[in-house]
Amino acid sequence: MLVTLEGIDGSGKTTVWEALRADREEGYTFTHEPTDSWYGKAVRRSEAADDANPLAELFLFTADHADHLSSVVEPALDCGDVVVSDRYSDSRYAYQGVALEGEVPRPMEYVRGIHQPWTRPPDVTLYFDVDPETGAARAGATNKFEQAEFLRDVRTNYEQLIEYTPERFVRIDASQSPEAVLDDAESVLDRVLSDA
Repeated sequence: MLVTLEGIDGSGKTTVWEALRADREEGYTFTHEPTDSWYGKAVRRSEAADDANPLAELFLFTADHADHLSSVVEPALDCGDVVVSDRYSDSRYAYQGVALEGEVPRPMEYVRGIHQPWTRPPDVTLYFDVDPETGAARAGATNKFEQAEFLRDVRTNYEQLIEYTPERFVRIDASQSPEAVLDDAESVLDRVLSDA
């Protein structure tokens, strides 16, 4: 089973991912995007550059995702592990869909189309929902993707993705305390795995 954690920057999903990873070992593979591969390092350099070309950036993200899928996600699933990924393809759709506004028509659909051959849909996605102002404040607004105005549009894209496949997404109120958010995430994960 592929479980993904999604949400805008500052939603607390990485904190939850770290806590889950500390508690669950055998039978799990914990991973994240961007990855730690050289593709992921190129993505991180691009994220830090305010003048990065958004289309080139999309292809860096896509290359990192394709490598992640073939070298980590699919082998772990083939071994029977539960894969828990901090960010996955929905992040691409939501974030690059905003970054490409004005560059291509229907940007989120464009990103989804580019990604289609290089992805495997998650079985369940825990969506950590928080307002953009809170997210930006928590994240520190240190790069172009962490600004409240940008995050507002990203959140809108996430809502559109949820409308496309509502059965896959489980919304978690990320405005709660970190302990309450983690409790909710663990409950959802345990329920999903027991139903599988």
